[in-house]
Amino acid sequence: MTQPVRKAAIVGGGVIGAGWAARFLLNGIDVAVFDPDPETGRKTAEVVGNARRAMIRLHGQALPAEGVLTIASTLAEAVADADFIQESLPEREDLKQRVLAQIDAAMPDHAVIGSSTSGLLPSRLQSAMTRPDRLVVGHPFNPVYLLPLVEVCGGEQTSQQTIDTAAAIYERIGMKVLKVRKEIDGFIADRLLEAVWREGLWLINDGIATASELDDAIRFGAGMRWAFMGTFLTYRLAGGEAGMRHFLTQFGPALKLPWTKLEAPELTDKLIEAVASQSDEQAGGIDLRTYERLRDNCLVDLTHALERNDFASGAVAKAHRAHLGGQIRADGSAGADGRLLTIATPVQPEWIDYNDHLTEHYYLKLFGDATDVVLERIGAGTDYVAAGNSWYTVETHIRHLGQARLGEPVEVRTRVLAVDGKRLHLFHEMTSLAQAATIATAEHMLVHVDTAAERSVPAPRAMLDKAEALVAGQAHLPAPDGQGRQIKMPGQDRT
Repeated sequence: MTQPVRKAAIVGGGVIGAGWAARFLLNGIDVAVFDPDPETGRKTAEVVGNARRAMIRLHGQALPAEGVLTIASTLAEAVADADFIQESLPEREDLKQRVLAQIDAAMPDHAVIGSSTSGLLPSRLQSAMTRPDRLVVGHPFNPVYLLPLVEVCGGEQTSQQTIDTAAAIYERIGMKVLKVRKEIDGFIADRLLEAVWREGLWLINDGIATASELDDAIRFGAGMRWAFMGTFLTYRLAGGEAGMRHFLTQFGPALKLPWTKLEAPELTDKLIEAVASQSDEQAGGIDLRTYERLRDNCLVDLTHALERNDFASGAVAKAHRAHLGGQIRADGSAGADGRLLTIATPVQPEWIDYNDHLTEHYYLKLFGDATDVVLERIGAGTDYVAAGNSWYTVETHIRHLGQARLGEPVEVRTRVLAVDGKRLHLFHEMTSLAQAATIATAEHMLVHVDTAAERSVPAPRAMLDKAEALVAGQAHLPAPDGQGRQIKMPGQDRT
């Protein structure tokens, strides 16, 4: 690239075009969009809104200042001062040829055009252009603003400089560039997807499976591995310590079986050697067991991510863990000794750290949730807070006495040690039911406040009565171990 990209033009504002607009905008590049649809502005803004939410979740504050979005009234206006143009028209060769020629006539000399075509050959698309050397295929995947893959393919008249420039621009906006070595209908990724799609249509046509069953066959199985290993590295591992050569020897004969409507190439010695040697290169000297551990880690992390959304394999894992651990209720009810059951839950996937233990900040989160249960019980729930008063935690002391692991059931039981007009003194004890041991305690001091005035005020008498009743109901208990503890080194005097 000889200069930075200040402005991108998007020609065609459908799903893909709007996705491109969002990716450029959220990477700090100004964008002009042209589409004859009068609803283009609204549709693009809605896609950008969804993309903004997703990209903030993905990158947070690392995102640059957002670019400026313009809805152009003409194609020439959109591309006149653009450094890069992404064409995303419907998949009609004649339409693309005509519009690409118009873009070529109106764009600056230094600009590069990327076509979002899913499979049309760039040599044919550039045939009506005055400057055909400025066109590449830049084929993305939906949603464009999240999926990083873009296939870059030049035509017969595309210059190497244009290919390199386009690749650099796509990489700048966070994409993984896959350069297509030779022009071929459908390029690489869509040929793979098309094979699955066509076979799926046959399976429905022949009454073998439904659309839902076909999707389940992918998303609960191979699709999870494809997310991080693809097909060839997955099959290399399936070959065991002997790798891809053994896999091809073992499963190669199946290519002659009627497992698919597609005909496979002859598995010649030359093809076997090409696949096996490329697989060796892909593996990069990493041994089988290391790859297996990496695969397993990725599958667990992916399942946990899906579980947070209660979707696909995550929903299966979540339901199974509930079955294994049973269901526990925590409603702040008093036990036989008067302590309140304020938390009862198995340790969730998002709560664990790199050691597979309950991570430090989730102890505080759970103890804070336990405090909320007590406040709800004395009448300081969400409605009370919304009305302008609350209890603020002003001091906390947590002791970590043990560890809890994923799926392990834990309880928090809470004591109300004291209360006066403005203060509430709580003590929480967290127990691992699997270990039958206390693994953490937390001591909290809360102050009743007027949230608008941001100052302490006396709590209502009815609320104090409920808190005092809890204190009285627990008064027979000895002082909890750790109450009033402070942090200091042995021999260190605190005066």
